[in-house]
Amino acid sequence: MEQSLDKLVSFFIPETETSRIDLFRKRNSFLGKSIQIISMADETEHKINSEDIGHVSSISGIKSIMNKVGAPYAAWLLNTNEIILEKHTLNRMLGVLKETNSAMVYSDFFEIKNKKQTAHPVNEYQYGSVRNDFDFGALILFNTGKFKEVLNSIREEFQFAGLYSVRLELSKKYNITHIPEFLYTVTVDDLRKSGEKQFDYVNPQNRAVQIEMEMAASNYLRDIKAFVKPSFRGIENEHQQFPCEASVIIPVKNRIKTLASAIESVLNQNADFFFNVIIVDNHSTDGTTELINEFSERDDRIVHIIPESQNLGIGGCWAEAISHEKCGKFAIQLDSDDMYFDENTVHEIVSVFQKEKCAMVIGAYKMTDYDLNDIPPGIIDHKEWTPDNGPNNALRINGLGAPRAFYTPLLREIGIPNVSYGEDYYLGLRISREYKIGRIFKPIYICRRWEGNSDADLDIESVNRNNYYKDKLRTFEILARQKMNSEKAK
Repeated sequence: MEQSLDKLVSFFIPETETSRIDLFRKRNSFLGKSIQIISMADETEHKINSEDIGHVSSISGIKSIMNKVGAPYAAWLLNTNEIILEKHTLNRMLGVLKETNSAMVYSDFFEIKNKKQTAHPVNEYQYGSVRNDFDFGALILFNTGKFKEVLNSIREEFQFAGLYSVRLELSKKYNITHIPEFLYTVTVDDLRKSGEKQFDYVNPQNRAVQIEMEMAASNYLRDIKAFVKPSFRGIENEHQQFPCEASVIIPVKNRIKTLASAIESVLNQNADFFFNVIIVDNHSTDGTTELINEFSERDDRIVHIIPESQNLGIGGCWAEAISHEKCGKFAIQLDSDDMYFDENTVHEIVSVFQKEKCAMVIGAYKMTDYDLNDIPPGIIDHKEWTPDNGPNNALRINGLGAPRAFYTPLLREIGIPNVSYGEDYYLGLRISREYKIGRIFKPIYICRRWEGNSDADLDIESVNRNNYYKDKLRTFEILARQKMNSEKAK
């Protein structure tokens, strides 16, 4: 039996236009006219002054909002797009919230994009879901008492990371529950492809926001005893013999259109040491195999591997390369779509290894189209990595940069997951737990975006699958860091 919502749920709608509030009431008239709506619209009965609270994700703003909540539960709309609830939506969310003793619940939803409605499932929240861009959809229902409890415990006066820090604090004590049902519909006005959205967090214009998000994440990691102090083990390589100083690793399958320029960018490298190129040809069928053979006949630095297994992802191809007898002391990444920035990339990477005795080196890259014309967001330098806190902030973000290079003996010891997404992120997390990662913040790599990229425009199921895997990697890593810190404390 459905219950009256008038005194049970308060709505916060981040909207300044009364017309948008009226539209919400019209689209969701079954809620009743007496429902409490908190917003910044002038004619809203429970108005909050936007000039007083600043950003609605600031701690002061959230406190102003929650002080007006007069119900035991608070429904937050996370954007101002048009949202249409089902008649049973709030009763369903309330039921799950109470029965699971959760602090917050969220659900799947339908989205309307270009006048077309599609399903938008979201992921389960897990221990490693600590990234600040986790997709909760457009509607979250909170337990007001639990929300206010953790809100008052937050130490920092965040301007942008307020809601993120509240969510992290809630997750320490209470359940955050996903309802795998489509409970509302929202109109979407961000029509960019998934491959374009994934770089929003490295936009220099968002730097102030990112600094706060890093602080909130670091505070959380300290509280759960997963914070890593900047004290790293050095690598020992004096007594090991290698056939060459470095190997460039190129896993490839059916990239006849881009592989030649990738190989040429390696062969044109200037270095005062010997290096080779290990190309793991993952059973190509489009002429890529023949192209590699042509290059290998002209240059004996090319090592062409066709693995026996038919079931290898990118990580499995890397494992084949680093275990090969011709693999060098340092293994340097190059995707078959991409190119090195100039003829000094390999030399610069190896120089960082030699000077800093680090276990991994990560560079910066420039985004271009297939014809090497610059495209937004331009240079991706991942300056959110700092020597003092990079290993901790790595758990909050979704990538670490490119190209990536590794000390081969350590890579052989750790192992590489046989997947085609996230294997490099796993290695960055795992290595940074104990070892130093060297950084090059100027572009030394060209990342080409074109219609053939595997992640150019993913459907929501693929995006969710990728994000779920990285959250699972974060879960594993947080547990491992807690274990490491506990053993050190003994």
